[in-house]
Parts: sequence; structure tokens; C-alpha cells
Amino acid sequence: MFGHGAPAVLSVIPDTFTFAWIVAILFATAWLLDSRGLSAGRTLAAATWALFGLFWLSTVPYFAFEHQSYVESILALVGFPASVYAGYLLYDGRASLFTLTRAIAIMLFIYLPFETIPAFTFAGVAVPEPRRILIEIVASQTGALIDLLGYAPEAVTSNEGYEAAYSWTLDDGHTVIIHIVLACTGLGSMAIFGGLVAAVEAPLSRKLRALAVSLPLIYVLNILRTTFISVVAGNQYMHWYPDLVLTMFGATDPYRVSFLISDRIMSQLLAVVALIAITFLAVRELPELAVILEDVLYLITGDEHDLTESLDLPREPTNR
Repeated sequence: MFGHGAPAVLSVIPDTFTFAWIVAILFATAWLLDSRGLSAGRTLAAATWALFGLFWLSTVPYFAFEHQSYVESILALVGFPASVYAGYLLYDGRASLFTLTRAIAIMLFIYLPFETIPAFTFAGVAVPEPRRILIEIVASQTGALIDLLGYAPEAVTSNEGYEAAYSWTLDDGHTVIIHIVLACTGLGSMAIFGGLVAAVEAPLSRKLRALAVSLPLIYVLNILRTTFISVVAGNQYMHWYPDLVLTMFGATDPYRVSFLISDRIMSQLLAVVALIAITFLAVRELPELAVILEDVLYLITGDEHDLTESLDLPREPTNR
């Protein structure tokens, strides 16, 4: 989001898009085989979980050294053993993990088109790639909110060639350019909730209610986040302890300090808190999500958890 457009997670290593599509297809195939009562589904799912772990391991250098994110680096690093362990548990008989397997497949099928579908022409009309459409919508709404706050940065073209960047000129004449990239759109978080909700078996009405309380909230909070980071970094409002911050992140540009504090520290930590809160709201509308959350907690802690009791959820949800 700062300076130059950071590449998306799935462009970290050569041919990673293909790698991710293979994982999605293999998960979906395992889901289909299992639904038909074939034991090969469990074996394929377990092996694909290990492959998914390798994918996350491959992203660690990017998150740590290029993206300069402690939060995402740690999550990616933990993702490797957690994925391998999930595959082992599934193969060993923890059938409930098939729901999480379905969720991951759906998440990837939601996210990947925005990363991989190019611009094309339909009926003589040029259609831009999905990522451009989403990025420019978020950039436009971020700019509108910045204007409402009384700021007036110059709208410029991003390094991707999109109308998705804002140029701020400081009192010393230095120019700070803030880019809106795909990671700034909230798509990843929305894909997570879309996959979770779609994966569980429940009446459509309750699934729609869960999406209604999660997706709009994620989108609004994300616009607030991009506006906050743009204003703070563009005006250098958090130029605090520059030597310490630059050392922590292995950076050298002093004009990047406000961005690192507002985005890599504050916004990413608050995003984790927000996602936990949104998950709580979604599970109130769709108690079936508790099964997935219990499996995730088991992967993290090694202990069984009864979220239905802890969160006082109905054990036999109505069909409303």
C-alpha cells in the first residue's frame, strides 16, 4: 500500500497461481470423492493439506523480508505445521475436518479469480480484470472518505496502471505515494467467511444472515482501515521512534515509519481482533460454524472445545 504496489501473496514464487489452483482443485476433488463414500477422498485430502502447508511455508520469506509483516509472517509460518497436522488428523479419522477442507477449497475459488483472470473483450466491449475493478472501487471510496475528512491528496496512477493511488506532498516538499492494492480490498477476509459459510450444512436463510452480518462489516471496516493508513502515512502522523521502527522492520526509508506503525502494527493487530468479533457475530447466526472453529482450536491447542456450550449456541438450530 505504501510507495510501490506490493505483490499479492499468491505471486510470491514462480507459478504460485498454478500451485494455488492445484490445491483448490485437489481439495474439491477430495470433497467430491468423500461425498460419494470413497476412501480415496480422505487420502487425497490429507495429502493436499500437506501441500497446502508447503504453500504457506513458501510465503514466509515474502511476508518477512519484502512485505515486512510480523503478523503475517508468524501466521504463514504456523500455517505449515498446522496444515500438515490437519492432514494427519483427517487421515487418522477426524472426519469433521472435511468441513474445513471444503471451506478452504471454496475460499480459494473465491479469491483466485481476482488474481488470475485477465482483462478480456466480450461482445466488442473491453472488460478489465476483476482485480482492477475491485481495487479501483476501494480506492475511489477511500478517496471519497479522505475528502470528507478535509484532506486533498492528488489522485495518481498506481504502479499497476490503475486509478488507485494518492500522492501526498509534505511541508518539506517530499512526496509520499500511497497505493491501493488487492490486499487492501478486504477480499481475503471476505473469501474466508464466504468459504466458511458455504462449507457448512445449514438452511440457506441462516447462511445468508451470517453473510449479511459479516461481509458488509468487513468491507466497511476495511475502507476505514485504508483511509486511516492513507491519512496517517501520507501526513507522517506516526513518525514515532524512527530508528527503532526501521530496525525492527529492516527498512531504511524514514518516510515509511508512519506506514509501518499504522499498517503493519496497529491495523494488522486490530484486524485480528475484528475478525474474531465478526466470527462471533456470524456463529450466532449460523451455529454450524462452531464445528469448524472447534477443529481450528484443536489444531492450535491440542484440546477439544465445546463452543456450542461456551457461546451458549443452540444444539439443534431451527430451520429458519
